Amino acid sequence: MGAVKPQLLTAEEFWLLPGSGKRRSLVRGEVVDTIPPGGRHGVVAVRLVVRLEAWAGSGPGGIVGVESGFRLLRNPDTVRGPDVFYVRASHIPSTGIPEAFWEIAPDLAVEVVSPGESAEEVREKVRDYLAAGTPLVWVVYPRTREVVAHTPDGLARTYGSGDVLEQFDVLPGFTCPVTELFG
Repeated sequence: MGAVKPQLLTAEEFWLLPGSGKRRSLVRGEVVDTIPPGGRHGVVAVRLVVRLEAWAGSGPGGIVGVESGFRLLRNPDTVRGPDVFYVRASHIPSTGIPEAFWEIAPDLAVEVVSPGESAEEVREKVRDYLAAGTPLVWVVYPRTREVVAHTPDGLARTYGSGDVLEQFDVLPGFTCPVTELFG
């Protein structure tokens, strides 16, 4: 007797699922539940959102948000909700901010690593964002107080406590001392 193959969901079916009280992603058609992140995670995320929102509002515009779903892959569908994201003004659909999932990749996806996340899970998220066309993925490590910036060319740059986050081709004029994220 063969193993039962799980029924794969589309992003539309995933959107219509009733709430479970858990954070969920759709990864290659399968629902993945995760536990809510800890306190430090939320504080780091909001510190970054505040800085990105001030930068976007003072110049380039665009949308800064948290945990919104982005359909990154079709057939089978993958929907991920970065902890923080930025979408350039020129990439916002003519219909505006979607009610359901974004049908584009974010220009910046930020994942704040929780203590229970494995390196494999983090790498899979980074690969999914980059493969979908996200030009910049920041992985924030609260325990080590580091940010690793991933770009589509396969390079990764680590920013530590004495560094300033900046990526002028994606976030023109944005700077943030890494120490400000961790307080």
